[in-house]
Amino acid sequence: MKIESIESLHADAGWRTYDYLKLTTDDGLVGWSEYNESFGGPGVSAIIDRLAPALIGKDPRAFEAHVALMYALRRQASGGAVQQAIGAIENALLDVKARALGIPVYEMLGGPIRERIRVYWSHCGTYRVSYAEAMGLPPVRTLDDIVALGKEVVAKGYTGLKTNVLLLDGPGEDNPRGPRGHVPGFARGDSFPELNPERYAIDAIRDQLAAFREGAGKGMDLLVDLNFNYKTEGFLKMARAMEPFDLFWVEMDTRDPKALHYIRSHTTIPVASCECLFGRKDYRPYFENQSMDVAIIDAPWNGVAESLKIANMADTYEVNIAPHNFYSHLATMMSAHLCALAPNLRIMETDPDYIPWQDDFVTVKPDIRDGYLHLPTGPGWGTEINEDAVRAHPAKTTYPRQQGAQR
Repeated sequence: MKIESIESLHADAGWRTYDYLKLTTDDGLVGWSEYNESFGGPGVSAIIDRLAPALIGKDPRAFEAHVALMYALRRQASGGAVQQAIGAIENALLDVKARALGIPVYEMLGGPIRERIRVYWSHCGTYRVSYAEAMGLPPVRTLDDIVALGKEVVAKGYTGLKTNVLLLDGPGEDNPRGPRGHVPGFARGDSFPELNPERYAIDAIRDQLAAFREGAGKGMDLLVDLNFNYKTEGFLKMARAMEPFDLFWVEMDTRDPKALHYIRSHTTIPVASCECLFGRKDYRPYFENQSMDVAIIDAPWNGVAESLKIANMADTYEVNIAPHNFYSHLATMMSAHLCALAPNLRIMETDPDYIPWQDDFVTVKPDIRDGYLHLPTGPGWGTEINEDAVRAHPAKTTYPRQQGAQR
């Protein structure tokens, strides 16, 4: 068996692009993976094209050797988009090897610890503020809409939801631009570049969490993602403002593991972080400084095999893990294999709000029932990309930059 071709496919996802990698062998076997250029990784496809010639003609089953080679070829520019390209190829190699063996990836990597995975509803309310029309869903404009959405989450069987800071109840004198996400860390909207915790943002998240609690009830686990939106002072101030709501975790991103440890030591809310890190070397100082309760791992970026190594490393520091999963169904299936294998899993992220044609992109969609994802049983990832559906929804050349976009 030899690698014959490595190519990328791109599909329109309403306000972003879904990116898929197809690895084909000389005997017609295909391995798939998902990556992403819409947020943080422009140029990944070009890097994949530059890496591919080093693998063409080789046996795809020696995935560890191929990953080591790709790291060496790009050692002087490791991390970032380079790591995302390597992760995309690694995941396709895992899929094709497992398919050649006729077993799921999780069986190839040691067998599952669990057969169902608790999931939470991510970007709850966030996408509906900015992209409701593209998804054909009711928009979120007011706190009453948040209450209604909380009830919807319960009705659909979820037991946890994660939201972001939303500025609602407008437009008006105090909010002339109308409802939107608050994402200064990504240069979108107010408080950029200062990244200070303004009073209106603190008040907004308090009101938002109260509305979610009213709608979803006391039994719902509430999570909040603050991304890169503040510095140490701001993260801590926001966390303390949210402490009365008994959060499952507060998610925050910072490049300083000691600063994150300081925040964790001064709030009662469990801290989750690290979704933007690459490889065990990036994670190590955060583990050594006891910076977080939950290490977020992006399996498409890191590769599932490397992600499992990160998870095992986290386990030696008594740290739980959770996948970063804001992609389409293929990435959800890929992350499910990581969750099946990691002993220290906390919970899994998933996005129930998406464009109407997303289900068409895969041959088997994730089986989520009563707040749990049930493991796929087919070979490889347990699903494949429907190329006809992808080509029926070609990616747009440009997408309008909308306030409130989150990852």
